[in-house]
Amino acid sequence: MLELEVKNLIIEVLQLEDISAADIDSDAPLFVEGLGLDSIDALELGVALQKRYGITLSADSEDTRRHFASVRALTELIEHARKK
Repeated sequence: MLELEVKNLIIEVLQLEDISAADIDSDAPLFVEGLGLDSIDALELGVALQKRYGITLSADSEDTRRHFASVRALTELIEHARKK
């Protein structure tokens, strides 16, 4: 399941040893509340997504902010990119 894969990628890339995939709500915000990620985390995660899924993201794009809203939003981005 792609959502589980994305959750595990987040845990791996950001070295969140005290969190399991089951602890991450797919609809919870990734930034501020929710996981509480910051801009450095976003950059690291963006690079990992580019490497693993071949997705190109623009740091200052409103679309990118929307895609990084939650695990579900990232999953939808990856699924959309795979259809192209």
